[in-house]
Amino acid sequence: MEWETVIGLEVHVQLATASKLFSGTSTEFGAQPNTQANIYDLAMPGTLPVLNAEALRMAVKFGLAIDAEIGKTSVFDRKNYFYPDLPKGYQTSQLDFPTVGKGQLVIDMEDGSQRTIGVTRAHMEEDAGKSLHEDFHGKTGIDLNRAGTPLLEIVSEPDLRNAREAVAYLKKLHSIILYLGISDGDMSQGSMRCDANVSVRPKGTTELGNRTEIKNINSFRFVEKAINIEVQRQIDIIEDGGKIVQETRLYDADKNETRSMRSKEVANDYRYFPEPDLLPIVIDDAYIESVRTTLPELPDIKKQRFQDEYALSEYDAMILSSDLSTADYFEEVAKACGDAKLSANWVMGDLQASLNKDEISISESPISSDALAGLIKRIKDNTISSKIAKTVFEAMLAGEGDADSIIESKGLKQVTDAGAIEKMVDEVIANNPAQVQQFKEGKEQVIGFFVGQIMKASQGKANPAQVNQLLKEKLSS
Repeated sequence: MEWETVIGLEVHVQLATASKLFSGTSTEFGAQPNTQANIYDLAMPGTLPVLNAEALRMAVKFGLAIDAEIGKTSVFDRKNYFYPDLPKGYQTSQLDFPTVGKGQLVIDMEDGSQRTIGVTRAHMEEDAGKSLHEDFHGKTGIDLNRAGTPLLEIVSEPDLRNAREAVAYLKKLHSIILYLGISDGDMSQGSMRCDANVSVRPKGTTELGNRTEIKNINSFRFVEKAINIEVQRQIDIIEDGGKIVQETRLYDADKNETRSMRSKEVANDYRYFPEPDLLPIVIDDAYIESVRTTLPELPDIKKQRFQDEYALSEYDAMILSSDLSTADYFEEVAKACGDAKLSANWVMGDLQASLNKDEISISESPISSDALAGLIKRIKDNTISSKIAKTVFEAMLAGEGDADSIIESKGLKQVTDAGAIEKMVDEVIANNPAQVQQFKEGKEQVIGFFVGQIMKASQGKANPAQVNQLLKEKLSS
């Protein structure tokens, strides 16, 4: 039997506010445990919440970015459950009246196709604290620094059909929140966490199968692995005559498996009711439009502009615009050197490969955008060849200086003197009569042999275009 996968994602984004959702405590990452928790975060009797206005603005900003419905009246609710890192015994969240309603995200697939994924809602809620198990020898420590941190939970429709689509959706979401500046999106620090709801059904049917929820997956790579392994687990169970139990599962990256945590709760289990200590949030068109004026150029718009303004291919424009820092770096290089295509090739090729190798972001690049532009200028004015440029690039990575100083100190300047190149061409032709005869017999590909010999003789410094032109002229005459 052929199976179809159905996936919906719930993504928790930590909003980049200076203080918590309902208290004035700092949200700075990395503080000593329990040093960023005030009497409200500790749920002391008589304390009352005060909504962080900046968190509301960020939520509305996200909603506008995905063309979503904005709730002019939104309501906070109490989501009741007991857990040691939740001092109040309930989480303040939103249920029936979220700040952001239905919207959509268009995702780009590797084959060039696009898919539109529905967003059900994006609601504000406070984070819980953190349970610490490692250092307490059979006991659990509680760190409440994170308790009350503002989250935006973004819930997709079950429109995703495989793990690759789920990763593409997650990356697009990550790109948008970074463009908006509403979160740093650092998955390693928990600023963006993903829960995946996964089920399978016979291909061609419309009824949804029982789903499992994989909690708190913290990297794009693990999202793909966790979904694939869970899909195969479910198919194996059903094909063996079993049934899928609706439950919450955990992905173990070391063992590459999902394992059961607990039975899956439904809304009734949480006994939601409106938060009596918070009035409904009422906003008007003027507020929404004021937020709209702060929207930046978003990834899809930037992608189209890169195609129109720089004549880039759709693929190149998509890659460069998907990350804000990369997009900014590329534009700085392109404007400084005046060649967008060469800039795109170097940013997506040699530069990105070196960054990936060292596992650093483009904002940490040892080569500045001005320095890379300087290298490209020397290629364009024929000071160096594209091959020699790679040698210069490696020296720049090693901190040996800018392109001009490296070219000068290493004597890498390209030979463009027509007389010098003609002399080398004549010598190579004279020394290889057999290959000359092959060329005359119609084996034109042998010209590559001559080019190689000349580049070897010149230590790679001869201008390739001039070499090719002279060779063709002399071999044909």
